[in-house]
Amino acid sequence: MAKEYKDLIVGLDIGTAKIMVVVGEVLAGGDLKLAGLGVAPSNGLKRGAVVNIDATVASIQQALKEAELMADCKIGRVYTGITGSHIRGINSSGMVPIRDKEVTPADVARVVETAKAINISSDQRLLLVEPQEFVIDGQDVR
Repeated sequence: MAKEYKDLIVGLDIGTAKIMVVVGEVLAGGDLKLAGLGVAPSNGLKRGAVVNIDATVASIQQALKEAELMADCKIGRVYTGITGSHIRGINSSGMVPIRDKEVTPADVARVVETAKAINISSDQRLLLVEPQEFVIDGQDVR
């Protein structure tokens, strides 16, 4: 039977040499305790790029399985970083008129959609939109 955890954070690192999964249990007070670790040879990657998706998936699954066994849990979600020369960040801004004097969640959603309307080439995709700040009448709003 799987161990009962209140809160787990799982990290996945996909490297050219190895794939690593780290399972951390968030303790009271915010401390993190190592609960599990899984490591597998990195197959299907060459210089950081996937050249064989099936081999890469198998390596990730192997590392996940090891981490699950050590932590005695079922992993359903992971955090991972994506790097490479093909990944880039773009700063963009958006502006929308406000109908009333109060900014609504719909207004915030509209301004984010406006900021997402950027020109990118057909071989690129937008992976993530992370609002950095909002300015209303020249003043930063957090």
